Amino acid sequence: MAPAGLAKFDSASAMVRALARFLHGRDFRGLGQPAPLREAVQFANLIPRSLRERIFARLGAREGVDAEQMGKVNTCAIADWACRQFPARRYPAVMIGSSNGALLHMAAAARIPWLPQTFLSLMKLRDIHPDDACAPMEASLQPATDFLAANPDVQLHHLQDPVQDRLMLHHITYFRFKYRRLPQAYRAFLDNCLQEGGTIVVADCQQQWPVFRVNDRHYYQFGAVGGATEEEYFHGSERVEQTLEHHQPPFKRWRPPEPNTRCAEAEWGFENTLMDDLGSIAHDRGFRILRLSFSEPESLSPAVADFHRRWYRELGMQTNRLLLESFIVLEPYWALRTGTVPFWMTFNTRPSLQAADAYVGSRDDFDELYLSLFAHGSDSVGLPSIAEWEKLLARARRRGEWLAVDPHRYPAHFATFARYSAQLRALQPHYPLPDPLPLQVLEEFIGNWG
Repeated sequence: MAPAGLAKFDSASAMVRALARFLHGRDFRGLGQPAPLREAVQFANLIPRSLRERIFARLGAREGVDAEQMGKVNTCAIADWACRQFPARRYPAVMIGSSNGALLHMAAAARIPWLPQTFLSLMKLRDIHPDDACAPMEASLQPATDFLAANPDVQLHHLQDPVQDRLMLHHITYFRFKYRRLPQAYRAFLDNCLQEGGTIVVADCQQQWPVFRVNDRHYYQFGAVGGATEEEYFHGSERVEQTLEHHQPPFKRWRPPEPNTRCAEAEWGFENTLMDDLGSIAHDRGFRILRLSFSEPESLSPAVADFHRRWYRELGMQTNRLLLESFIVLEPYWALRTGTVPFWMTFNTRPSLQAADAYVGSRDDFDELYLSLFAHGSDSVGLPSIAEWEKLLARARRRGEWLAVDPHRYPAHFATFARYSAQLRALQPHYPLPDPLPLQVLEEFIGNWG
């Protein structure tokens, strides 16, 4: 059972479950949700869009914690939950740090676990318009104070993003927290599950964002990595005005608090203070530390895709089939079983389309392309049209297809969450799972990147 305050529909918790299920020999069908819920979501596209959006938002809001209860969220219990997802055995390496879908495939290939530095807690916050950029911070000051007092070893990144999270912001706000100290559960996991002389791989995404610093452990971040640029979040643009007009809010632009510093981005960035504890435990236990630093979430995606092509070729598997994954709609098990090269996109926005298009264009030898897009339900700034995505699919030399995406209901095509794994599983042939990638090969990949 998940502890109170853990949001499961998020990059960190979803990627933990996807990787853990892989290490248990299982796929990530339906985002790992129970079968009855998966069956219900199968039919979501039959519901009128406005009702689909309301249901999606309210289901997400069910994970929210009442404001007066935020002081009872236990980040140590959340760390313990993450450790308990993985098989209790000895590993040659453990990955710790930033969420990253591309690295998830590398961890799966090497059969090693990953422990996130950042998790998400949702706080219920009603009667505040998603485009009101200041009110959420002001309304959350006391709950944030309570949360930090109860959890002295984390820092809080209060994230408000009306682009990607618009539907949810009618009911909740986003409290992302980063461990500054190594949780006791993580220490115990390293002691019990990392082999003698084993390696701690630090996933260090250096993505930053301008924030309003409330105090030394509390940051308010308006906007996030995705379709809108930093400049647009803080100073507006024509397309921001057009999007706001489409949603008919009482705002023509956002007016967030003026940033007074930059720090690690709320969802993806790595907070460097954790390195003190990682260095100490590595020294005391005789572990090695291998740090993989990259500038932004998608930086590693081309290299990881190329690695899989070379690896598949060595294994005698096909190398001409590409899977374009989006956010948490990913499937390490069936990507490997079907010989599908994974290219992970951060989200469903224009920068991700450009990254995928650049990769496909520079290789130009994929016979098959399969594309899955995360359904966030909102016609948002920087959201490419279906026609633009289909132009990417048309680059396939033989076959370019949607994977569980309904182009007529996009971006509110929520049935994709229940269907994407099955549609990937339907591809043939199926290969047996290969032997784990030797740690030396993973280390060479990291060394070549650096």
